[in-house]
Amino acid sequence: MNKPELEKRGPWTILSERLGYENPWMTVREFDVLRPDGSPGLYGVMEPRNLAIGVLPVFDNGDTLLVGQYRFALDAYSWELPEGGGPHGVDPLVSARRELEEETGCTAQNWRKLLELDVSNSISSERAFCFLAWGLNEGQSDRESSEADMITHRLPVHAAIAMAMSGKIRDSLTVIMLLTAAEKARSGVLNPALSRLILSDRS
Repeated sequence: MNKPELEKRGPWTILSERLGYENPWMTVREFDVLRPDGSPGLYGVMEPRNLAIGVLPVFDNGDTLLVGQYRFALDAYSWELPEGGGPHGVDPLVSARRELEEETGCTAQNWRKLLELDVSNSISSERAFCFLAWGLNEGQSDRESSEADMITHRLPVHAAIAMAMSGKIRDSLTVIMLLTAAEKARSGVLNPALSRLILSDRS
């Protein structure tokens, strides 16, 4: 009788797999593996139940909105662009519209995908979808109970970029969105009017 073929992931071989932990937001799986050099090893992977969603909102005067909240995992306060989770199988743009309105009360007439990225690819399968939103209309936020301490801070996009470069903003998704938007604006990839808003310096 032939032995069943072992599952391969690129140069990695999976010998066995077991569920380590799960809750409504994540699953953690543990794998006994053969490493690329053939030696035995152990690998743990955290699988979020949702996609990561990020939004860079841009007002008509070149301002954006940061949200401030206390992050339990880091035991630290964090300034970030509007972010959240979106279910797999749902258009990430639909989730982005919802997150922007829930956290800031804003809706946007115009949307453009800014980038996709893998959030922490050594230990997690989490993927992020990030968007630019402009043509904003302000309204009332509708935050979740875990966001009761959240506040917003309106400031020029260039000032938010300066916060990211100085280390005052440490959230990786926020830093990446700000720098990607600035580079795309400088390189002419974006709508010229939107690029001027992102790059405007009113100081």
